[in-house]
Amino acid sequence: MEPVHRPRSSLGRVWRLFTADVSPGDMQRLFDRDAARVWQVLTRGEATGPEPKGQVGRWWFRLKLLLFGLSSKLSPPRRLLFGLALVTAVIGLVQGRLQLSAGDVTVTLPSFYWFVAVGLLVFLLALELADRLLVRDELEVARQLQRELLPAQVPELPGYRFAQASRTANEVGGDYHDYIPLPDGRLALVIGDASGHGMAAGLLMAIASAVLQLALELDPTLDRVFAIVNRVLCRTGDRRSFMSLFVGLLDPGTGRLDYACAGHPFPLLRRPDGRIEELGRGGLPLGLRPSLAVVPATTVLSPGDLLVLYSDGLPEAANRRGEPLGFEKVQLWVAQGGAPAGIVARLLGGLDAHAAGEPLRDDLSLLVVGRDTPADTPA
Repeated sequence: MEPVHRPRSSLGRVWRLFTADVSPGDMQRLFDRDAARVWQVLTRGEATGPEPKGQVGRWWFRLKLLLFGLSSKLSPPRRLLFGLALVTAVIGLVQGRLQLSAGDVTVTLPSFYWFVAVGLLVFLLALELADRLLVRDELEVARQLQRELLPAQVPELPGYRFAQASRTANEVGGDYHDYIPLPDGRLALVIGDASGHGMAAGLLMAIASAVLQLALELDPTLDRVFAIVNRVLCRTGDRRSFMSLFVGLLDPGTGRLDYACAGHPFPLLRRPDGRIEELGRGGLPLGLRPSLAVVPATTVLSPGDLLVLYSDGLPEAANRRGEPLGFEKVQLWVAQGGAPAGIVARLLGGLDAHAAGEPLRDDLSLLVVGRDTPADTPA
């Protein structure tokens, strides 16, 4: 006997439409984090002044501030539309309710002005939503272009193993990492972090990536490479446009690593006995001042060593209480050792456990290099 397929009710489909993929955590963040962000964005640039002391006066003060902030962020035609919606809503509130009678049945409905106000607000919401969808489509194109700037896979280098990971806080990120082969046989290990978030950081990262690759091709001398990238970034934007950068030039045969660091978190070099060495010296990021000196240094990746490059989105990732993960935990997890892929999995797993569902506030990049011991090399 064939099963009887009953048509789904329209009410059930509507319910599933509005509740699909919604979790209690999403609703909590909607009122905790998102509401606070809406308040910050809408009231930004508004003259707040001191709040009244009374509770009623304080709520009325905040309501006016929110309405004026919302109105000022709209285009002039939409601002007028929003004002008409508010006026019709007030008229409907003053006029009261509309009663319809049919025989012995009387139905009380909201005033006609309420329907007009709701219709105007829905139309305004549709306009803003359409704009957001168009912007989202453009951001997706920018995100795809950015993906093409980042390595899709790790290099294959005899005697070495690589692992990588990246996450973005917004649709477009400002973190950058790459493996750039040089004409002399060395491999440039690069990681950087552009200031800010979103599209501006992504554009700055793209510019730095192009200039860095060209500079390494022309003359892979670290102080000159950093000087060229710094000069371009200083001419590109203002003092808010800067980028931290670490570049290491690895000689695969000897394991020699010539490196320089400009304002980036120091990479961690784990020795086989568990000791951790930080590679780098204090300095300013690139793009802040025209004359910026970096001090190159040299170390050696010996068999069994692990090199971990990361951006500050890892140690600064916060939980719901605002507590950062911290550099100490990062060093502790790196000191435990393992294969590069295992290091990446341990760091990301620890991050997820600490954040407990809280979204990233900054971009995150990881690049791990391990040099094989003779026992790891296949016969």
